[in-house]
Amino acid sequence: MRPPMKFSGLSFLAFAIITLTGCSQTEVGLESRNILVEQNAVPAAAGAGAQGIADLVGASGPTYVTLTVSAPDSQGGVRKADQRPNAITSGSGFLVDKTGYVLTAAHVAMSNGFSVSARAANGRVYGGVVVDVLPASDVALIKLRGYSGRSVSPAANNCLARGATVFSLGKPHAQGDTARIGQLEDMHFGRAVQYGKFGYPDAMVLRMNTQRGESGGPLFDSSGRLVGMVVSTLTDGSGRPLNLAHAVPATN
Repeated sequence: MRPPMKFSGLSFLAFAIITLTGCSQTEVGLESRNILVEQNAVPAAAGAGAQGIADLVGASGPTYVTLTVSAPDSQGGVRKADQRPNAITSGSGFLVDKTGYVLTAAHVAMSNGFSVSARAANGRVYGGVVVDVLPASDVALIKLRGYSGRSVSPAANNCLARGATVFSLGKPHAQGDTARIGQLEDMHFGRAVQYGKFGYPDAMVLRMNTQRGESGGPLFDSSGRLVGMVVSTLTDGSGRPLNLAHAVPATN
């Protein structure tokens, strides 16, 4: 059995990707979901475009999972077979290791030891548990049981130029699995963001209209390589979306 892993700061995400992608197992299945491709940046950056990204979705789609997180029984007892788990959050995530390690946002995973149900590319649902959470970086690690899927391939250099085409994978609460095509607005937001006990010291700024449920989803460059993880949507003073989103970078 693998010993517990401990991480600190934004190096958590980079460390997990670098150290966990070396394992090799047979994948359980290929992409069977119908992923809607939406172009958020107008116009798309030259050289990529909607069609080019749509072709990459088939390759990157199997790395992405949708998550439902449940709290332990408040009484500490054993739940009966006909009792449903106490689901408290849902979001998106992605495999960093073929043996079932998944990264997501901390505000999706919530707390160590919480149980997880993950729907994978083959349509099956796998159980798992939250292994570690870093609230100050809004990053968390989940271990799924019995799942061997396709892990992400991190970009050699995630320092993208302004206007570079990027795309995300996630499942908004109001619709099905979605790939969003956008652009990098800036590599830095320039200040820390805090929401309750979760937050992050800085973030990539994306010209992309994400929605609730997409938090924790992977962000790829125009070659289908991982460059970050979607964490939040930006709004104005009245709470209206600004067609801007934040992503935690894949390396620091």
